[in-house]
Amino acid sequence: MCGIHGLYRFDGQRVEPAMLSAMGDRTVHRGPDDEGQHIDGPCGIAMRRLSIIDLAGGHQPISNADDSLWLVCNGEIYNFRELRDELQELGFRFKTGSDSEVVLHAYDAFGDEFVHRLNGMFDFALWDGRRKRLLIGRDRIGVKPLYVLQDGQRLAFATEAKALLALPGVSVELDRAQLASYLHLGYAAAPGSMFKGVRKLPPATLLAIENNQVKEWRYWRLPTAIERSVSEAEWIERIKARLEESVRMQMVSDVPIGAFLSGGVDSSAVVGFMARHSEQPIRTYAIGFEGGVAENLYNELPYARQVSQLFGTEHHEIVVKPDVVSLLPRLLWHMDEPVADTAFITTYLVSEFARRDVKVILSGVGGDELFGGYRRYLGGHYAERFHRLPGFVRSVARSVANRLPSDRHSGLLNTLRLAKGFIASADMDADDRYRSYLQVLARDVVNGMLLDPLAGAPDPLAGAFAGAGRNDDLNRMFAVDAETQLPDDLLLLTDKMSMAVSLECRVPLLDHELVELAASIPGSLKVKGGRLKHLMKESLSSLLPGDILDRKKRGFGTPMGAWLKRDLAPVLRQLLSKESVARRGLFRHDAIAALMADHEANRADGTDGLLSLMNLEIWSRIYLDQREPGDVAAELKSYTQ
Repeated sequence: MCGIHGLYRFDGQRVEPAMLSAMGDRTVHRGPDDEGQHIDGPCGIAMRRLSIIDLAGGHQPISNADDSLWLVCNGEIYNFRELRDELQELGFRFKTGSDSEVVLHAYDAFGDEFVHRLNGMFDFALWDGRRKRLLIGRDRIGVKPLYVLQDGQRLAFATEAKALLALPGVSVELDRAQLASYLHLGYAAAPGSMFKGVRKLPPATLLAIENNQVKEWRYWRLPTAIERSVSEAEWIERIKARLEESVRMQMVSDVPIGAFLSGGVDSSAVVGFMARHSEQPIRTYAIGFEGGVAENLYNELPYARQVSQLFGTEHHEIVVKPDVVSLLPRLLWHMDEPVADTAFITTYLVSEFARRDVKVILSGVGGDELFGGYRRYLGGHYAERFHRLPGFVRSVARSVANRLPSDRHSGLLNTLRLAKGFIASADMDADDRYRSYLQVLARDVVNGMLLDPLAGAPDPLAGAFAGAGRNDDLNRMFAVDAETQLPDDLLLLTDKMSMAVSLECRVPLLDHELVELAASIPGSLKVKGGRLKHLMKESLSSLLPGDILDRKKRGFGTPMGAWLKRDLAPVLRQLLSKESVARRGLFRHDAIAALMADHEANRADGTDGLLSLMNLEIWSRIYLDQREPGDVAAELKSYTQ
C-alpha cells in the first residue's frame, strides 16, 4: 500500500528528480515508511510506501533481473503466492517476498494480458525500458484511485490529485463542466474531476505510452448475463463459499490487522469469516456519537458489541462529539475533491482510532451494492403495490405526501421522508426512479441554482445506464452503481480517509470474483418479497443471528442534517451568505437561500444538497484560493464565536 506518481515527457527530455520528489512530498501520509524513484530519460516513476508485506525487502521501484522493467504498485495483490509459484515454474527468479513483484514478472511473461491474472486492489506504473513504453493501470472495481494530467508536453499520473498540482506550470482551476453533475450526485464522476485538466483513470482501465502515442482501453467490465437456471439453494452455497474465500485471501499481512465493525450485516460477515481463519482474536473497531436524539440514531455500538461477543473479538470502541468545523478543511484537503457523503467524516474518525493499533483494516463496503441492500432497490416493489390501490386513494396519497414534513434525523420524520420519496417516484420508469433516490439535488434544481448552466454538461448516470444490461431492473441499478457511486464516492472516500492516517483499508466484499458472481444472480432473488439482501442473508444464516441479519439498516454516516440546524448553522450561513456566493461567482443566492429555508423548516431534507454546497466552498478556499486547511479552519471557527 502506498501512493504512486510519475511523469512522461513527450519532448524526450530527461525527467528531473526534483519534480518527482515534489509530487511525493504531497502524499507522505500514504507512505511514511519509505520512498523511491526511477528515471529513464523521458520517464520517471516514483512512490511513497506503507510497508505491509515483506517489510524489509519490499522497497520500490522494483526491477527485474536485467533492470529492463521497473514497477511501482499501490495496493495489494491477494493471489500473489499462487502467481509467484506459477511464474517460478516458468523460470522467473524473485528478488523479494513482496506481492508487487509478481506484477513485474507477470507482465514479462504474459504481456498486457497479465492484468487478468491479478486478484487485488491496485494501481501501478510499469516502465518497459526495452520498448521505452510506460503502462499504467487501475484495478477492476476502482478500489484504488488514479489521476492523470496530460498536456502537449507531458503526461503525469498520481494516486492523489494534489501530487499533480505540485508540478510546475499547473494552474489550479475549477472545471465548471463538472459542477452540475457534482451538485446532482454529490461527487465528481470519472473520468472527470473537479480540477480543470485533471481526470480520473476509470476502473479496469490501462493506459500505455509508446513512441509518444497514448493508448487507453478497458480490460474488464461487469458481466451482464443472468444465470436463471441455478436454484436458490445453490446460489446460497456459492455466495457463502466465495464470501469466506474473499475474506480469507485478504487477511494476508505481515503487520497487525483488524476490522471495522458496525454490527450491520456486511461488517459482521467479514468479522465472522475472519474469526474462522485466525488463531488470535480479531481486533474490531466501532464508533458512536455523543449528543441527542439525532446522534443516537447513528449509534450502532450495541450491535457491534453483540457481534464482538459472538466471535470473541478484541473489541475497541470510541464515542465522539467531533469538532466538525476543524475537521472539514483538513479532510477535504485529503479528499482532493468535495463530496456530499458524510461517511467520509465517520470513516476518517474510525480509521484514526484503529490506526493506533493496526496498519491494515478490513471493511464491509460494497455488500449493499452487490446484494441489494439499499432502500432504493425497493422502489419497484413499492411502486407495484402503490399502483394496486384505487385511483382516488393514489391521488389523495400524492396530495398528502407533498405536504409531509421531512427530516432524516428523527425516526418519524425520516419515515415520512422515505414515504414521500417512494410516492413521488411511483409513476416513474425504473431508471428515473433510481435517479430520484440517488440524487443530491434534482437536475432542474441544479440548473436553477447555477449562474451559468452549461448545455451538454456530463450526465454520468445516463452514460452508465447506456452501458448497463437490461436483464432486470435491480441488476441494472447494480451496474450503474458499479460505474459511478461505488468507485467515485464510497471507494474514493474509503481510500482517501484511511490513507490520511496511513491505514490500509481492504474491501473483501468487492473481490472481483464475488462481484462477477453477484452480477449473475437474478434480482428477484437478491431482494425477495421486500426483503433487502435476501440471498446474502440466507447465505449467512449459519454465521450470524437473525436479529443482526434483519435489523433496521442505518448508513455509516453522521447526523449532519441535525448539525446543520444546530452546531454548524452559523458556519453554513456564512459560507453560503450572499456575499460569499457572489464572491465565488457560481450560483444564484436566492436558490440557495430557498434550499436552506426548506431544510430549517423541515419542509424538505436538504442535508446532502447543503453539504455539497458547503463542502464545495470550503474546498474552493483550500484549493482554488490556495489557503492552508488550518487557516480555513480558523476562519470557520470564528463564525461560531
